[in-house]
Order: sequence, then C-alpha cells, then structure tokens
Amino acid sequence: MNHDARSCNSTAEVVSTHSVFGAPCWVSLTSRDLEVTHGFYSAVLGWRWRPAKLGDRFWVALADSVPVAGVAAVATMWQMAVAWTPYFAVPSADEAVARVQERGGTSAVGPLSLPPGRAALLADRDGATFGVWEGKLPSNWETWRRAAPTFIRLHTRDAFDAAMFYGEVLDWASERAGCCEVRYEGGEVVLRSRGDVVARIESGALEAAPDPTIRPHWQVHFAVADVGACARDAERHGGSVLSKGSDEAVLRDPDGAQFTVTSRRSR
Repeated sequence: MNHDARSCNSTAEVVSTHSVFGAPCWVSLTSRDLEVTHGFYSAVLGWRWRPAKLGDRFWVALADSVPVAGVAAVATMWQMAVAWTPYFAVPSADEAVARVQERGGTSAVGPLSLPPGRAALLADRDGATFGVWEGKLPSNWETWRRAAPTFIRLHTRDAFDAAMFYGEVLDWASERAGCCEVRYEGGEVVLRSRGDVVARIESGALEAAPDPTIRPHWQVHFAVADVGACARDAERHGGSVLSKGSDEAVLRDPDGAQFTVTSRRSR
C-alpha cells in the first residue's frame, strides 16, 4: 500500500482501521516504468505526483491536491503482475491473511511493515487479487473515497460465493458496529459503507479464460468529467480502449493494467 506517510502525520486527527474496517481504503498500481506510468495517468486523469516516504520506487497520485492512489515500481522486483489493486481496511493484517488462507485463498506478499501501518497482497479462492491495510488512515479518508474511485467491482465466477469469502475475511454484515452492509440488488451483490456504495460483485467471469479481462479480477472505476476525452487521451499516450459506452470506458495503460473511467454524472 502506497500511502504517503506525511498525509497521515500531518494532522492530529487520524482514523484507524480498528474502527473503520471492511471497506476499500486505497488503490494501488504496480508498474514497470514509473516515467511512462506518470505521463500516461497525468494525461488521462490529470493526476500530479509526489514521492512517498517508502523510497524512490513509491509515488502518490494527487487529484486536486487530494491523494487518490499509489504507484509502486515493484512489478519486476517482486515478480508481480502489472495491475490495479484495491486495499481493504482491517484491524489486523495477520488475522486477515490467516482467514484468507483458511478459506482457500492465497498470500502473495506480506504482511509487510509500511509505516504508518502494515499491508499484505492476497488472492481470493478464484484468483482475484486484493490487498489489506492495517493502521492509520487520513482523517479525511471519506474525501479520498469520493475523489478517487467511484467504486470497485469484482468480476467473479460466483458472486454469492465471493461475498461469503470476503464477508468472512473482512467481517462484512457482521454484528460489529460500523461493519459494511451487503445487499443483493439488480443481479449484483452491493457493498455499502456508511451508506455509500463502495463495491459491487457480479457473476460471470471464467476461471480459466485466456483473456485476463474475463478471468476473476477486481476492476477499479475512476470518476471523470469526460469519458470520451479520457479514451482518446489513453490511445494518444500508448494505452488502449477495451470497450466504450456513453458513460463508461474500460481502458488499458501502456504497461497492461486495466481500469474503468465512469462519468461523474452517472454516479
């Protein structure tokens, strides 16, 4: 997880994952070439960049001065796929990793100490990659959530089975105060945190599909003012458009990581 530690230490008021748990709290991208990645997302999403305190391989993306995502040049170093990954807030990274392994998932990296917290990169039992974060969150993390992804969507084999897996790992729909609510709406499993839709899970992905866009995966959706302009800018700067509608487009960056841009008016 690529939180800039300064964003957490710059204010006396902090929120801990012990009180805010189960909800997406960050998104991170692995990259092979930071210069290319910075140029592409600056052109497509208008982001600016600042280094994190974790070293020159880690950077934080800013949208209107709000930290919205992390980028890490560790894909080659850690032999990881280039991809966008959502991180979920947990009270204990060790406990979350143990729960994942007990339920047929796998642990890829960590838990690692990444001040001001700890993180682990995991995969569910259908192979979709996600992360967990234990530690401090900025006091304005709700602002982050509204400034960054519209939501995240899990494309998976069986939405109900996936909801059970994540619910048991992340304490969704539990008796704990402040837990995320899970509902079945419009053919999808919908996750809400404090009343906001923060994730959706849909069935239909195929485990052994040769195309990674069809295999189970978490898709990060970013809200933008002009979907068409983002698609054109993606192609101009070495990326590609996988699909496009009036209010949404699935894009791929030059490194191969895919993400979705969604019109702000359709949120």
